[in-house]
Amino acid sequence: VFVLFQRLAWQISFHSQLIYLVSLSTLTPFETTSHLKYPRMMKLGRDVTLYGLELGLLTMKKGEFSRFLFMPKYAYGDLGCPPHIPPLAMVLYEVQVLDFLDSAQDEQNNVPLTTFLNVLDTQRSFGNLCFNKKRYEDARERYKQAMTLLQNRELVDDEEKQRLEEMKLPFLLNLSLTYLKLEKPQKALCYGQKALDINAQNTKALLRCGQACLEMSDYEKTQDYRTRAQAKKPFDPDINTLLKKLALCYTDYLDVLWF
Repeated sequence: VFVLFQRLAWQISFHSQLIYLVSLSTLTPFETTSHLKYPRMMKLGRDVTLYGLELGLLTMKKGEFSRFLFMPKYAYGDLGCPPHIPPLAMVLYEVQVLDFLDSAQDEQNNVPLTTFLNVLDTQRSFGNLCFNKKRYEDARERYKQAMTLLQNRELVDDEEKQRLEEMKLPFLLNLSLTYLKLEKPQKALCYGQKALDINAQNTKALLRCGQACLEMSDYEKTQDYRTRAQAKKPFDPDINTLLKKLALCYTDYLDVLWF
């Protein structure tokens, strides 16, 4: 569903070179656009029809160079592409994204809510994948793209508004944590507070805000957020870890004042 939606949204200019693999030790070049200084914009789903390549492009950012190894089901399948590509061939794509155009805003408002929610779930999955691989900047961009989609959606009724507000919460929490990993506590605190605006009792949001305040040496606010979070989950290990760090930092802070 995500791919179908993004087919409507993105036009991409990119260099690519397809090399099909007869075996892992034999590389046979098939086609390339690397000789083109200004390759044309291609619309996903219309001009880019290879399933694996489309999925790969959706994970990339402007200027990125990547290699993708596709199994047959993500490339040319059981039949191949006679006479150039044999049946059941693995293919290797080398791709560089030169530029892209997002023309999705009007089309986003026309898709059913269930489709829109599936798009958001997939964006979060891509973001989580990047986060788990410690590609924090890429994860941040995925989460922010999802937030942009949520903000641009024209709401039909109160029920849809409530569901989309609920969908914002995990993205805000993920953005707060990602900015902590990027060592940007001010941004982490900002997104943590936005999460609290949706749910003032959310333990993860309280924890993120406490962690951000600790990074900024604001010990009083750290203690406030920590206390509120611990009241909800007194035995949570992350909250207790924050308490230990707070105690250590505060002791060091007092020692500095003493000297």
